[in-house]
Amino acid sequence: MAKTAIRTRTDPSPVSSAAPAGAAPAVRVRDFHRRFGDVTVLDRLNLDIAQGEFVALLGRSGSGKTTLLRTLAGLDSAGDQDVTVPTARAVVFQEPRLLPWKNIWRNVALGLPGDVRSRAEAALTEVGLSHRMDAWPATLSGGEAQRAALARALVREPRLLLLDEPFASLDALTRIKMHGLVLSLWRAHAPAVLLVTHDVDEAISLADRVLVLEKGRIAAEERIDLPRPREVGAGFQAIRRRLLGHLGVDVAHAEASRATGESALIAFPQ
Repeated sequence: MAKTAIRTRTDPSPVSSAAPAGAAPAVRVRDFHRRFGDVTVLDRLNLDIAQGEFVALLGRSGSGKTTLLRTLAGLDSAGDQDVTVPTARAVVFQEPRLLPWKNIWRNVALGLPGDVRSRAEAALTEVGLSHRMDAWPATLSGGEAQRAALARALVREPRLLLLDEPFASLDALTRIKMHGLVLSLWRAHAPAVLLVTHDVDEAISLADRVLVLEKGRIAAEERIDLPRPREVGAGFQAIRRRLLGHLGVDVAHAEASRATGESALIAFPQ
């Protein structure tokens, strides 16, 4: 008998970001591999994400980050491999992907059954867009469009929220505001979160745990025990140095660049 491509389980009630000992993980991946032609993108990869845990995934371009995210989202088949995720999942991409011929609340409610307008309104209120419910996507700023995309994800009450570089196209100030919004929504709804990013500082600022993907496997892991909101102190800098080292970045040169004001945030080369 053929196995289901991705096993899902009945979603539990919301829990805190600290999963109880022995609790089943929200995401469980064992010995997962993915090849494209002669290229191995993911090689016997293992991953657990606890209920309510916020995990960030770093890796160079082509390391397989988005391939993994698409598999967890169900956009790519896992075949008969051992991949288990919650039934309720949602993805926010780098682009908002709003339908231009539908106003904002209809974009948020797309595909939902029942009283969709009230649910869309509640979600848009959470992200600070209740005043833009009837607006058209073309009239939104970049930050507003990404907030609408977040509302569209959250209205589905996901137990797993997948974020594929959702802040990469935003200006620095808007990105900082979006960081605060995502953290507040994560605390309120307690999904497991996997954030794919190229920005080391962003990963440290947001996540409970940061993973580095290298040659198709998890090559390094850092647990972030710093209190939120996270300031760039000695502990933050020590974690940054270790992560950059895992990513093959010349740490001394990167820190010299920061000291001379060449870069406000460290994002390793793509």
